[in-house]
Amino acid sequence: MKITYIHHSCFLIELEQLYLLFDYVKGTLPVLSPDKDLLVLVSHRHGDHFSPDIFDLAEQHPKIRYILSDDIWQNRVPEQHFCRTEYMDSGKVLSLPDGGGVQITAFKSTDQGIAFLVENDGKVLYHAGDLNDWKWTGESKAWNNDMDASYRRELEKIHNLGLVPDVAMLPLDGRQEEWFYLGIHEFMEIVGAKAVLPMHFWEDYDIIRRLKELDCTTHYRDKITEIRQEGQAFIF
Repeated sequence: MKITYIHHSCFLIELEQLYLLFDYVKGTLPVLSPDKDLLVLVSHRHGDHFSPDIFDLAEQHPKIRYILSDDIWQNRVPEQHFCRTEYMDSGKVLSLPDGGGVQITAFKSTDQGIAFLVENDGKVLYHAGDLNDWKWTGESKAWNNDMDASYRRELEKIHNLGLVPDVAMLPLDGRQEEWFYLGIHEFMEIVGAKAVLPMHFWEDYDIIRRLKELDCTTHYRDKITEIRQEGQAFIF
């Protein structure tokens, strides 16, 4: 399995018969084989996660399908792509024939839209979108406690599936100041993953090093992938 970091929260995952492209807004994509199916997944409508440019990909890649969070308005989708577009909301499970058979489960974001758990060819992949423990130093204790409870509730749903992701793509946002590590830490405590790819770090690559230096990450820091630049590819 090959995973390329494209930009912000966007990754391209290459499996045996299938490409998965998450939350593409801009950046250079590798050359894609026309023999493989391509699923373009969008977690929500925020401008750093969704761009109408994704529909231009169909010109070069006819074996394409779009999986969109249902908070993305239908008028953002060109009419000619209605037939290849699926919408998901939290709790929905979608089974498709693409890539020899793929199953996608959606979870409710603590911000906007959904997170994706994707199963294909014996691999389990998780992309959080904006599902994160968005605790902020400027918010009230009650607000932050509600946020924490909402996040943990979704993580328990994932845990209860009995699946440990081979790769989890998780937000790591320095704007949260002292709480920047919390979403990844709670995910690893409740769900776990064989490998973690941080995202949503606003080009602050050094924040990954800071995460790995925290005492609380001792038992899983070797699973955290150090991304250093856009276009960097990893083999898992």
